[in-house]
Amino acid sequence: MEFGMIVSQHFGAGNLTQDPNEDTEWNEILRNFGILPPKEEPKDEIEEMVLRLQEEAMVKPYEKMTLAQLKEAEDEFDEEDIKAIEIYREKRLQEWKALTKKQKFGELREISGNQYVNEVTNAEKDLWVIIHLYRSSVPMCLVVNQHLSVLARKFPETKFVKAIVNSCIEHYHDNCLPTIFVYKNGQIEGKFIGVIECGGINLKLEELEWKLSQVGAIQTDLEENPKKGIADMMVSSIRNVSIYDSDSSGSDAEAK
Repeated sequence: MEFGMIVSQHFGAGNLTQDPNEDTEWNEILRNFGILPPKEEPKDEIEEMVLRLQEEAMVKPYEKMTLAQLKEAEDEFDEEDIKAIEIYREKRLQEWKALTKKQKFGELREISGNQYVNEVTNAEKDLWVIIHLYRSSVPMCLVVNQHLSVLARKFPETKFVKAIVNSCIEHYHDNCLPTIFVYKNGQIEGKFIGVIECGGINLKLEELEWKLSQVGAIQTDLEENPKKGIADMMVSSIRNVSIYDSDSSGSDAEAK
């Protein structure tokens, strides 16, 4: 007897339209004869969700590698990965170059007079150079050196150097010390000569930082001149004294 007749006799035509995924005797027979595909096993929803989250959170292995490791492992990647690696490698290389340039200095270095031209005047293009001419016998020079050492670490992209003034300029007067010159491309972009121009004997670190930032040698995060408050108080005091003097003069005139 043909299979079609067996089906018709035992199950009727209506059963042919039932869901092929249902767990019935009819469907099992159809699967045995190869008419229906094997029954699909139900998926574990939790396991499926975990796998999906793992895929979404997965980081490409090359994103954790150094440039050297990328070179060693490049044979293990397919064409699509290799293209992505080249882009990533170039990005990492540019970041490394920028970081290297930014961290090129980071200290206040001592130079001599015969190094002045090479280290300062002929420094590389677009590099800011700050040089302090000093004498150890001048107390204010020691204060400036201390502040510049801190600023050199804070702004490693700028070159900070110091030199004993006698090795650079003969017979330089103490009244002109400290002397700070700010260079860029061989030109003096700023200068502070003597105690007053450098900020006074009570010079604070932030005040010197502000002065150098105004020339353009460093990019400070200070929003205003730290000495502004003191200057405003001095102006106010002078104004009050002037008013008092005017009032006193007027009173004396009326008395006469």
